[in-house]
Amino acid sequence: MLKVLLPVDGSENSKKAVATFAAMLDWYKEKPELHLLSVQYPLDGNVSSFINQADIKQYHQDEGLKCLQNTRDFLDQSGIPYQYHITVGDPAEMIVRFAAEKHYDQIVMGPRGKGGIQGLLLGSVTNKVMQLSSIPVLLIK
Repeated sequence: MLKVLLPVDGSENSKKAVATFAAMLDWYKEKPELHLLSVQYPLDGNVSSFINQADIKQYHQDEGLKCLQNTRDFLDQSGIPYQYHITVGDPAEMIVRFAAEKHYDQIVMGPRGKGGIQGLLLGSVTNKVMQLSSIPVLLIK
């Protein structure tokens, strides 16, 4: 079965990409196994000096679930099975690393998310994923 990774950042573009991809699932011979991924940015500075690791981990988990909530609600209402994952780090690097380590067959994402600096044609995260990934990347408008 084809394993597909859908990075989700909670943005409108991300939600649109997932909805469009869901409508395209019939294009596949066999329904792919969908995995959502939320990548949380690490906390800045010396935060870990003042807050214990368990609280930081819980914070990232809570923020990741917030980013995934609308997409999970949509997929649940559509009856589309999925799994979700939350990780911490540089979004593009973590998407590529996670996809490679878990042996995904395809990464599906929108051309823009909610990153602060966007490239001329593509979002900076999307552009970096395309440059770093050896796994096929499908861009959904």
